[in-house]
Amino acid sequence: MLATLADAPLQSKLLVYEPKYDGIRALVEIALGRGKALPAVRLWSRNGNEKTTQFPTIVQALQSAARTVKGPLVLDGEIVALDERGRPAGFQRLQGRMHLLDAAEVDRAEREQPAAFIAFDVLRDGKDDLTRRPLTERRTRLEAIFAKTFRERSPDVIRLSEQVTGDGREMYARAQKDGWEGLIAKEAASTYQPGRRTPAWRKLKLLKEEEFVVAGWTEPRQTRQHFGALLLGVYAKGALQHAGQVGTGFDEKELARVSKLLKARETKTSPFAEPIKTLEPAHWVKPDLVAQIRFTEWTADRRLRHPVYLGLRDDKAARDVVLEAAPVADAGLQAVIDQLRALEDARKDGVITLPDGERVKVTNLAKTFWPAAPGKITKGDLLRYYVEVSPLILPCVADRPLVMKRFPNGVGAQSFYQHKVAERGATQFVGGSLKTLLEMTQLAAISQDPWFSRESSPADADYTAIDLDPTETATFATVLDVARWVRDELHALKVPGFLKTSGSRGLHIYIPLPPHTSYESGMLFCQIVATVVATRHPKAATVERTVARRRKGTVYIDFLQNIEGKTLATAYSARASDYAGVSTPVTWQEVADGFDRMNFDLKPIRNILVALFSNKPWEVLVGTVLSSVRVTERR
Repeated sequence: MLATLADAPLQSKLLVYEPKYDGIRALVEIALGRGKALPAVRLWSRNGNEKTTQFPTIVQALQSAARTVKGPLVLDGEIVALDERGRPAGFQRLQGRMHLLDAAEVDRAEREQPAAFIAFDVLRDGKDDLTRRPLTERRTRLEAIFAKTFRERSPDVIRLSEQVTGDGREMYARAQKDGWEGLIAKEAASTYQPGRRTPAWRKLKLLKEEEFVVAGWTEPRQTRQHFGALLLGVYAKGALQHAGQVGTGFDEKELARVSKLLKARETKTSPFAEPIKTLEPAHWVKPDLVAQIRFTEWTADRRLRHPVYLGLRDDKAARDVVLEAAPVADAGLQAVIDQLRALEDARKDGVITLPDGERVKVTNLAKTFWPAAPGKITKGDLLRYYVEVSPLILPCVADRPLVMKRFPNGVGAQSFYQHKVAERGATQFVGGSLKTLLEMTQLAAISQDPWFSRESSPADADYTAIDLDPTETATFATVLDVARWVRDELHALKVPGFLKTSGSRGLHIYIPLPPHTSYESGMLFCQIVATVVATRHPKAATVERTVARRRKGTVYIDFLQNIEGKTLATAYSARASDYAGVSTPVTWQEVADGFDRMNFDLKPIRNILVALFSNKPWEVLVGTVLSSVRVTERR
């Protein structure tokens, strides 16, 4: 059973939380010996490769402790390297042991780099197949097995994974402090599904470290021996997609070892689905090697930033290396992304061609827009992000006048508002096309801010909105509380509400309106809801317009954005917040459970896309609005 890379609340009665260990996933199979013989123990990787001879200390500890076992036993867990203090360490320490076959080399590795097995699940205990039992029941059985069999006999080599129920915040804080790879959030009621990747187990990663298929190599430069960099890929929809290249993290011994493996697999044709360009001549290989890579982030066009090679691993099949949950842009959009990437890499200005034949001039793509963000986010990153999410964002702004707030020198520098565009004959941008989206971004308009009405009917608001704007001392937990209270009032009135993060410190709640509703009517409705919530919860919520008069720690329930010509950033829009936030649709269940607003930003682009494609209430809102417009037009 495999985990899915996806967000999960850190507080939920339905979940349990465990550390995510950076090792080799392994199944332990223990069979009873005959007579006085020791139990037979075998270790298997998730790819079905046997690891028994490579970790003899673990096997011996299991055999010795399992003498008290009265029936066959199957455990699921992780083989981890141990640091000097006996704590689980990173995969890089372990990778040198994965490929050893010679007994003398294995013995030396055991002395130089000790390892342990950490169990987190039990699949069989004696005659009982536990895979169809809920996780909580399997955990109880596993703890009983450890108390009786392993805890006192082999506490250093055979360990039980930590687990907390309902509240993973403290464990998450420890993970951040101690540099863990992340956490695993598991549904407490989930059964065990062998071999399947399922959202019942979710990976909450802190360090970005993943497997990639090796598709080739580039020739070395200057004094470098063997090869320059490995060309990396991931499978998406059955095709191998380019994910970048890695040239750091190798010592001379590893360069020589990997080079020998590469040349034995060399082919004449590229295994990638699309043509790629490299600075140095490229060589291709049969794509059956898998490399473990650490990196700082994904770029907007799904390339690795600052990758570091950690090692090759044989416990995962290359075809299983997939880009989890991240959608692949269609060929036309991917071509635009590739053009933008090529111009930025070459530090050139240029003209890009869009799928419909339109052309857009772009300049200064390497300019840093978010200097405080890890890795620094450039103008090119923003343009590529908007190309990537254009199928989602364009319906939200179609036929709507757009207001620009321009940041020509990036976030933190001077900005200004602009309505009219001289290049377009002093007219206002109207959303709906990729060309307009990119032209505005080229002008350093970071967010997309549409009117609540359409160009064809400017006085009729399609929806109204409540903006939850926290004071400086208010926490996001208070924002979530106020959102829940607004939800309760809407529910009592049987009025639907759609929620998204603001991309900064607040939340936006949108309410669809019937056809031919005026801005004033929508604002009056929001004012009534806001006033009721503020009256019932005066310590946390306020409708006081004057900032100086607002109580510290409160959330301002702003209903005054509902005026013709005023705007809010639309769903999927980037924001000029210091952490490069994205205004992301979220569900009311997520608000009930609690979440971290800073999970939704431009830096880990894949995480953004996971959020966008797994939480789709905004598509429902857009559909509702479009339906109401069609009714209006028929009338």
